Amino acid sequence: MKSVRDNCGVFGLYADQPCAYEIFQGIDFLQHRGQEYCGIATFDGHVNQVTHHGKVLASFTDQDLERLSGRSGIGHVSLKERQPVRWQSSLGEIAVAFSGNIINAEALMAEMMGRGKAFWRGYNVEVISKIFLEAGDPVAGLSVLAEKVKGAYSLVILSRDGVYAARDVYGFRPLVLGRGKGRFAVSSESRALQNLDLEVVRDVRPGEILLVNGEGFTTLAQLPSPRRAHCAFEWAYTASIDSLIDGLWVMEARNNLGGQLARRDAAEGGPAADLVAPVPMSGIGHAIGYHMRSGLNYQEVFLYNRYADRSYTQATQVARENMAKRKLSVLNHAAAGRRIVLCDDSIVRGTQIMHKVHDLKNAGAREVHVRVACPPLMYPCDFGISTRSYEELLARQYLNRGDIASMEELRRLENWVAARIGADSVKYNSLEAFVEALGMPQDHLCLKCWDGVRPTE
Repeated sequence: MKSVRDNCGVFGLYADQPCAYEIFQGIDFLQHRGQEYCGIATFDGHVNQVTHHGKVLASFTDQDLERLSGRSGIGHVSLKERQPVRWQSSLGEIAVAFSGNIINAEALMAEMMGRGKAFWRGYNVEVISKIFLEAGDPVAGLSVLAEKVKGAYSLVILSRDGVYAARDVYGFRPLVLGRGKGRFAVSSESRALQNLDLEVVRDVRPGEILLVNGEGFTTLAQLPSPRRAHCAFEWAYTASIDSLIDGLWVMEARNNLGGQLARRDAAEGGPAADLVAPVPMSGIGHAIGYHMRSGLNYQEVFLYNRYADRSYTQATQVARENMAKRKLSVLNHAAAGRRIVLCDDSIVRGTQIMHKVHDLKNAGAREVHVRVACPPLMYPCDFGISTRSYEELLARQYLNRGDIASMEELRRLENWVAARIGADSVKYNSLEAFVEALGMPQDHLCLKCWDGVRPTE
């Protein structure tokens, strides 16, 4: 996997009054899903579009929002590329934005270029748009898209008819419907709806094609779904803790994952610790869950810089390391002399957690025991998260052949990781404990990061 995989969020709105400011607010509430680019397109007889390199609040001006006239529109935040994109077509002017990753994008481009199609930069959204537009009919185009595309997508398309919304037939990426007085919306996460005082109606079903307009939500087609394959990493890290995704609150899931770690420590005679603490922000729910299950005192040992971005979703390793240094500073008084259970969502490369362990010990912590909500990451993600190669995965460096076949092998890996990052101990949730914490059938989840199984095969 050579390129950066997209991590992004989409938002669409049809309203009985000008909608640009609410779309602006909607994508700001999705900012955690991607901080490099943002954009809005609205429709007032033709498509108006503004995109920026930067975060929503820092990029959009009052003049931008005044230009974005109309009562329907879509918005996007991204790690990788500017969206929405605007097209002149047989359907009139349209704008397209999506979240996900198209695994077979190069093959699809080669086939279309063989038929005379041209591409600007070869972005996934270009591939999606051209496949969609070839059919000449929105439902037919989205149906063909589902047949041709291998990968993950949640998609919004702005047109004269309203906002079309679709989710791939496996439901990898989240997509949620909301409504309020004179407003109907679709969003990558429920938090954008909740914070705009919209009622969360339901999740878009895998393979569902909808039109959002003044009539509300109209299901235009329901494509066959081979199985559900919701990205389990959404609940462990990607999504905001105040979101509800496919019937499961993110905060509930993280509390359960932390509780599983505490249960394992209790069963195995875990460390005699003074407190449990999170690596903010995504570790907070896990640490609270550990605290609730174990009764161990909860205490913050890092101060989070609210002006920093998420380090995992930076585009380069240098940017990730620089952001990690900016993001957290140690609360020396809380750490000094303490034996700390430190909860985090996952270990990818191991660099950042190593620095955090060292920071705590330099502040006088007696012991640091790292507890990781996710199982060891063994495979790059194909479906939209920004992990790119086997070489970057710390667990794969140790288990360079095969997978974790037993608890004994998991313990050997944990001891190796602990020595590598300078922790007094490391424990991960097993895959079985992880699935149990989410409380949904294993065959409703994409677990490819951990078990290597592509749900599409």
